[in-house]
Amino acid sequence: MKVAIITGASVGIGRATAEAFLGEGFAVFNLARRACPIAAVTNLTCDLANAETIDRCIDTLQATLTQSSEIALVHNASQMRKDSAAACDSDSLQQVLATNVVAINSLNQRLLPLMPAGSSVLYVGSTLAEKAVRNSFSYVISKHAQLGMMRATCQDLMGSGIHTAMICPGFTDTEMLRTHLGSDPAVAAAIAGMNSFSRFIAPEEIAELIRWAHHNPVINGAVLHANLGQKES
Repeated sequence: MKVAIITGASVGIGRATAEAFLGEGFAVFNLARRACPIAAVTNLTCDLANAETIDRCIDTLQATLTQSSEIALVHNASQMRKDSAAACDSDSLQQVLATNVVAINSLNQRLLPLMPAGSSVLYVGSTLAEKAVRNSFSYVISKHAQLGMMRATCQDLMGSGIHTAMICPGFTDTEMLRTHLGSDPAVAAAIAGMNSFSRFIAPEEIAELIRWAHHNPVINGAVLHANLGQKES
């Protein structure tokens, strides 16, 4: 049995990734607070900021995973808040890091011992994993941390037959991005114009790269930029 475990497969990139793996005959599990609307996906209700709910989900999965021939673990879910270095209290920062960083570690700790050779641990990062912009303070911190986790994961899994990579999407047409940008069409148009194709990336384009990354261990430890040639200021 081939298994894909995707956090946040309810919408956007996560949902598109679920569809991509289903198309290859994978059993797909969504770990999220909201259900994925695709009937073939198994939804495991999970608050990623709560370690106990993560443990319950993995306990549910354990029997399935011990029979799997390969596992794609896709760390996709993230929180994104508008904040800044001067306006981000520690409680808010801890909440973002709980979902975007600590939950990833919790899942890795439980799942890596169950993953056979030929599996992958894939991190869905951001262009902000390697740079910063204003008013995304906690998100930038968390994505830089995810990049460090991916690179450390690569080193620690040497010889296991499990590979890892970070996929860094540019401006992708997702619910999270639309919420962050607000309702002004001029703002959306300006952001969409910040790459060489002057459009938002479709979630399905990122999903295809995630699917490809699972099958190609040659990219172990790599950062895959998927931003349509983003303009740099």
